[in-house]
Amino acid sequence: MSAPSLTALRRSARDCRRCDLYKNATQTVFGDGPAAAELVLVGEQPGDKEDLAGKPFVGPAGRVLGQVLDQAGVEREQVYLTNAVKHFKWRERGKRRLHDTPRAPEINACGPWLESELAALEPNAVLALGAVAARSLFGPKVKVTRDRGRLLDSPYAPVAAVTIHPSAVLRVRDREERHAALAGMVEDFELILSELGHLAAP
Repeated sequence: MSAPSLTALRRSARDCRRCDLYKNATQTVFGDGPAAAELVLVGEQPGDKEDLAGKPFVGPAGRVLGQVLDQAGVEREQVYLTNAVKHFKWRERGKRRLHDTPRAPEINACGPWLESELAALEPNAVLALGAVAARSLFGPKVKVTRDRGRLLDSPYAPVAAVTIHPSAVLRVRDREERHAALAGMVEDFELILSELGHLAAP
């Protein structure tokens, strides 16, 4: 039996009630990008801007990701962007909606959506951005700070790895440290790209 198409999955996910996060979210934010993408980037969850727009990585973290992709020589339109959790989890502070980290049951509830996405895409490489994505893709034993910079075994793609989430770069106040964090992400992308090059070689 073939995997459901991305269009069918996106349509089904609109009415997801697997956990309670849908109650305070504007909408389900499904993945976005070409179905033939070689590389899939998996983040944590939609943020405020993504929740309103209905697309992943369109807010501040998305701008950082755009910088990383530019420096790594990757066209954003060539990659598929998605999140481990499809609804925005937030807490109120005044008029602002602040990010709140998803709990394990919420991550697990969204697991079938991510697995189905990856089954439909059949990418050559998958990169987890941050701890929640790493947990969703590789389980709790993989730690971003310890395991980044090397390739990991994955049932979802021949090439797999982890890096920090772009929002972690935003939280760095020191200019030099922020530059170093950005450069570290670029290096992690270059590892993936190098391995993709090896796969393509005759």
